Amino acid sequence: MDKERELVDLGFDKWFQDQLEGSEAAACNPARITEVHRDSYTVRNGNREVPAEVTGNLSFSAESESDLPCVGDWVLARYYDNETLAIIHSLLPRRTFLRRKTPGRRIDYQMIAANIDFGLIVQAADADFNIRRLERYLVMVREGGIKPIILLTKIDLISSGELEEKRSLISNSGLDCVTLLVSNITGEGRDRVAGLMEAGKTYCLIGSSGVGKTTLLNKLIGREQFSTKEVRSGDGKGRHTTTRRQLTSLENGAMIIDTPGMRELGSIGASEGIGETFSDIEDLKGECRFSDCSHTREKGCAVLAAIADGTLDRERFQSYLKLVNETRFHQMSFLEKKQREKDFGRMAKNIMKNHHKK
Repeated sequence: MDKERELVDLGFDKWFQDQLEGSEAAACNPARITEVHRDSYTVRNGNREVPAEVTGNLSFSAESESDLPCVGDWVLARYYDNETLAIIHSLLPRRTFLRRKTPGRRIDYQMIAANIDFGLIVQAADADFNIRRLERYLVMVREGGIKPIILLTKIDLISSGELEEKRSLISNSGLDCVTLLVSNITGEGRDRVAGLMEAGKTYCLIGSSGVGKTTLLNKLIGREQFSTKEVRSGDGKGRHTTTRRQLTSLENGAMIIDTPGMRELGSIGASEGIGETFSDIEDLKGECRFSDCSHTREKGCAVLAAIADGTLDRERFQSYLKLVNETRFHQMSFLEKKQREKDFGRMAKNIMKNHHKK
């Protein structure tokens, strides 16, 4: 198989081909990041994976960690020592991305993965089920231009009545997303998930710890490639074992990324993702009598009218407001942080310039 065909099989289509330009592109080879380690990477430009490092120039010019490669990225690299080692010279633009606010008090982006076609949002049907958390995952996925699919796992742990209740809750919550029911124990629904996987497409498993992401991945691969631990007897949750992100190819040519469970799902400037996830509320806002309606007490407010007649769930609207306010706050803090960094950089340059003049 020729290299061009191998790249296409890895997802390198015309969109990425159009991003190649300049002499650096001519001197390097496109490769895809399949693993990120502490100080190095693993890249693949065909059937072979090799260790890789970024150039000092790329490392020092990065303003933040999000400017460095993440799993799923396409990069331009030069190969050495009979193609057993690669040096990454530049990062190609990302078509889609999965990112969140850096955990904790620090306000910055954390890249999780890139160039994903479908985000498989995994949530257990038992005690882990949380419609508000699903909304947050959908915002994160849609903000990066990724198509979401909800996988409701561990359906063997609840009754058929409870399962139908949760299915109805999802369908009646305005989430507007394909939902599949899966059991890693009985195998129910797994064929439907496998049937979604298309050659050359990239999928990403996203969800909390212990919801069965890695177990499902092993089932899709057809072997126990990634370690899992037994579920806890107290709550039926699996002990989380995924500690890094890795792109894996399935037998049919599809690619899938498992991610560690996320405790914090803060967002920055996720207006587009919020708009898509809460499109029902966005549409209602356009029907309000006043363009500057605050949706709190005004007469003629379509949002309040929908809450009053039961067509809009009050908790869903409160979740929407919380996400809007949170992302605005983080975005303002992020922009202020960037401005401070620019001001400091300018000051440092002036100091160095004056120092050299002496």
